[in-house]
Amino acid sequence: MKQVMIVLLVLVSTSAFSQSKFSKNEISMDGFRNPSIGLEYRYRHVSIHAGYYITAFEKDITTKFFKAGATVWFLPVGKKENPSSFYAGASYLRGLNLDYKSENAVAMEAGFRWMIWKGLNARIGAIGVVARGHDLKINPTPGISYSFFF
Repeated sequence: MKQVMIVLLVLVSTSAFSQSKFSKNEISMDGFRNPSIGLEYRYRHVSIHAGYYITAFEKDITTKFFKAGATVWFLPVGKKENPSSFYAGASYLRGLNLDYKSENAVAMEAGFRWMIWKGLNARIGAIGVVARGHDLKINPTPGISYSFFF
C-alpha cells in the first residue's frame, strides 16, 4: 500500500507539469463501470466521482457497490483540444449485495482514457478492491462516458 501511495504522489507531481493541456472544467456522465455509473467532475488534472459500481469477481455473479473517489489525470496524448490521457485513482466502496452487503471497501485503479469524438470517450484500466475479511480482487475496468467541457 505504501508503494501505491508513493506512485500516486509521483503521478500527481508530474501531472502538474502537463495540466495546461487539460480543459479547466469537465463534467462527465459515466454510463458503464469505469469509474462507475454516475457523475464525475474534473478540474484541470484532478476529478471526483460518485455512482453505482458493478463488477464480477466470480463468473456469472455480479457484485454491486456505491462508489465515490478521486482521480488524477496525467500524460495527455495527442494534440486534440481535449486530449486522451492516463489516470490513477482511489475510491471508497460500500457493498450493496452478496458477500459485500453493507461492508466498506477501498479500491485503487489505473488506466487510459481515449477521447473518441468530441465528448465521447472510452476507458480501459484495472482496479484492485480490498475489504476486511476478503481477499484482494483485481478486475479489468472498461468504461464509456460523455463529457462536457467548459
